[in-house]
Amino acid sequence: MRTTSSLQRRTITAFLLGPLVIASILWLPSPAFTICLALVFLLAAWEWCTLAGLQQSLSRILYLTVLTVCMGVFWWRSDWQLWLLGSSLVWWLIQSARLLTLREIEPVAGRQPLLLLIGLLVLVAPWVALVRLDCIPEIGTHLVLFLMILIWTTDSMAYFVGRRWGHVKLAPVVSPGKTRVGVYGAIVGAMICGLVFSWMQSFDVFDTLLALLVCGLSAAVSVIGDLYESFLKRRRGMKDSSHLLPGHGGLLDRIDSLTAAAPLFALGIIWIFAH
Repeated sequence: MRTTSSLQRRTITAFLLGPLVIASILWLPSPAFTICLALVFLLAAWEWCTLAGLQQSLSRILYLTVLTVCMGVFWWRSDWQLWLLGSSLVWWLIQSARLLTLREIEPVAGRQPLLLLIGLLVLVAPWVALVRLDCIPEIGTHLVLFLMILIWTTDSMAYFVGRRWGHVKLAPVVSPGKTRVGVYGAIVGAMICGLVFSWMQSFDVFDTLLALLVCGLSAAVSVIGDLYESFLKRRRGMKDSSHLLPGHGGLLDRIDSLTAAAPLFALGIIWIFAH
């Protein structure tokens, strides 16, 4: 009964959040979308404070203020955005090598100042990526929506393919439920999305191949974002980042894949449309 109740809460929350996210992307003017998106990442930052051991409300508010200032700086200095996205990509590549070879997780207690600094990169970069995509003339809104669909598709494919055919664990110490076959399923799902996207954009063969590459790599790195948050929670002995979303845990639990995938996807899309 407990499992059924949890599944029901999870389903209801998903059915409520999905249309809300889609409506926000499609119908909010760009300035309003930018602000709402910032609020989402600031809520996630509040949960990040828990992972970093920052407990006092005043300290958390100060951290969120710093995060807001960083967002403002990168919104104002748009010429810095690509540097931030590139730095984020390098960060996730380093984490992929680390997490996939991790053999033991040591518990931590107290404040982790370095993690607070890392949070500025992990949370500001995807916000910048989404804002940058939204600002692309004529198709920005659809690119943001496509990225969301891409993430939802890859998450679902990884889950169902992994449950059906997965045997070899991807990173058993960090996330025992994830399998290598599940990642392959996520990449296949992402490339199918890429084919549909390329057809809708009337891409030539070269741009189609680029789109498939970007979508496939975005799917692969999204798994690292999920693993990284799982790693941080296990260090703290936590199951969820919070209980904000019934059946889903915290907001950070819902956007962990996006934090890693959005910067890479934005860089790839900018490259495709720029050449």
